[in-house]
Amino acid sequence: MSEQEWSTTVSGALRDAAAIRGDRGGFTFADPRTTDKHYSWNALLDAARARLAALYAEGLRKGDRLAMVIPVPEDFVLNFLAATLGGIIPVPMYPPVALGKVESYVKNVEHIVTSSGAKALLISKQVRPILGSVLDTGSVTKLLLVESLNLDAPRAGTEPAISPEDICFLQYTSGSTASPKGVVVTHANLAANCRAIASDGLRLDPDHDHGVSWLPLYHDMGLIGFVIVPLFGYIPITFLPTMEFVKRPSYWLEMMHKQRATVTFAPNFAYALATRRAKDAEIEKWDLSCLKQLGCGAEPIQPATLRDFVARFSKAGIKGTALLPCYGMAENTLAISFARHSTNELRVDTVDVEAFRQGEARFSDPATAAPGSTVEVVCCGEPFPGHEVSVRDPDGNVLPERVIGELCMKGPSVCPGYYNNPETTAASFKDGWLYSGDKGYIADGAVYVCGRIKDMIIVHGRNYYPTDIEWVVNDVEGVRRGSTVAFACLPASASSEQLALVAEWAGRERPSDEALEVIKKRVTEVVVGTIGLNPWQVVLIPPGTVPKTSSGKLQRRKTKQQFEEGTLGQEAPTTESMDAKVAVAKQMARSYVSLAKSEVVSRLPDPVRAFFGKKK
Repeated sequence: MSEQEWSTTVSGALRDAAAIRGDRGGFTFADPRTTDKHYSWNALLDAARARLAALYAEGLRKGDRLAMVIPVPEDFVLNFLAATLGGIIPVPMYPPVALGKVESYVKNVEHIVTSSGAKALLISKQVRPILGSVLDTGSVTKLLLVESLNLDAPRAGTEPAISPEDICFLQYTSGSTASPKGVVVTHANLAANCRAIASDGLRLDPDHDHGVSWLPLYHDMGLIGFVIVPLFGYIPITFLPTMEFVKRPSYWLEMMHKQRATVTFAPNFAYALATRRAKDAEIEKWDLSCLKQLGCGAEPIQPATLRDFVARFSKAGIKGTALLPCYGMAENTLAISFARHSTNELRVDTVDVEAFRQGEARFSDPATAAPGSTVEVVCCGEPFPGHEVSVRDPDGNVLPERVIGELCMKGPSVCPGYYNNPETTAASFKDGWLYSGDKGYIADGAVYVCGRIKDMIIVHGRNYYPTDIEWVVNDVEGVRRGSTVAFACLPASASSEQLALVAEWAGRERPSDEALEVIKKRVTEVVVGTIGLNPWQVVLIPPGTVPKTSSGKLQRRKTKQQFEEGTLGQEAPTTESMDAKVAVAKQMARSYVSLAKSEVVSRLPDPVRAFFGKKK
């Protein structure tokens, strides 16, 4: 796209899309149970303006914060765009997905509403039984229902002027290492990052590209990557309900085949899930040769996962050249770097494992290296033009290539800081540089990410990345995949820190004591044999009780805290609290039975599942 075609604000991008593309392209909201609903760019602008008038009628004005809990993609997108048109600042929040954690969920909502200073909380009626109590806390003065907004309210003649430096929305971090913080995302940040993604990273063409996404819209990858980037680039998008992917990952690939999608993005786990769940008969029906960009990010990337995905779906036309590992974070708006491929081989760096644990990424030729002596690190590509990435030591000194330190970013995508949080802002944003808290290194100008600094495990002076340990434990028979946490602890009888492991057992029923001991022994043997580290303790807990963020990231610090307090495994609903949970479920059922069956029930405790008529 040429220089003059890029808007400097999200509201301007929406108006430009309508003026320039009109009825060519737009957003489609798919649902396997109903008819797909399509909005052209013209229709999107009109629908957003109707909802802006409704928000004005409720007393909201430019600069007001509007907290949002809206599970339905169509409703979320239209109301988000409405707010941005009027300069109202959306504060997206994740919807409740598990009744076993209602109390902690409501507390988290109250924290975000209070810290953001939201004037109103806009929710869908199906979550009112859970969030209605937020009004009673005094943290917000007005509760609005999406379904009750007056879409016939008189429209303002013109929208307010929006400056690139104005705040567009507050993106609350997932809280994987601390309480959620509200990242201030300006229109200028979004314009810069969206241009970098669409033009430099993906090289999108509105006449030939089409995106498909199931990603939750309260998360930056879903919201910015598939709502805001397409606005700036005029790229048509098909949105899928997130829980449809969770229930049937093949739906994602099926829709990419149907829509002739050229681009999609997902975390590492999604590619693994699709690989495991897809059936041979389904793959034979699909033609996925249309896919040119298979983005992967938002969590550590495992090389084997992407290789397995390509191997599994190669018969359907998937090629390794489509793989696009990336690195990003909310404080840099979204993306920092993309790793493009010119061959079918995934770009990885093979480094000596011993040097790696000492802080050096020393290349080791995989053809001659001894088995088990190397580790692969996925390449996340070069920083976007106009953006910089450096690696620094704890004193802020820039480190040379292949020395591991803290990844730091500078450029127009770096956000101003955290909303109403000057101390935390000062700790992470220094002299124009964002200190990411991520360990990594640079090799030949490309970025390689190793993990979070605060999660590093140091035993006997050697560094271990928790993801390396967690990945090998995930493959142990009897362990639930994706729910293993590794961390360091200091036993009372020890003089140095040791490795502790917490994992969920697989299956709903608790294994016998003997079976649990067998699983623990397997875990220990695998970790010793693969990592060379003997776990001091292995703890197995029920499914669904390992602390995770709203975006599914493991909360290692919270897990360690529960381990030290002896409260592990207590996140699941107890017998005493189940009556209250079922009462809430009945309220929810009366207001949205059809949605509950598809989007909530799959994650509810057994008694509530039974209430909805869902069987195991």
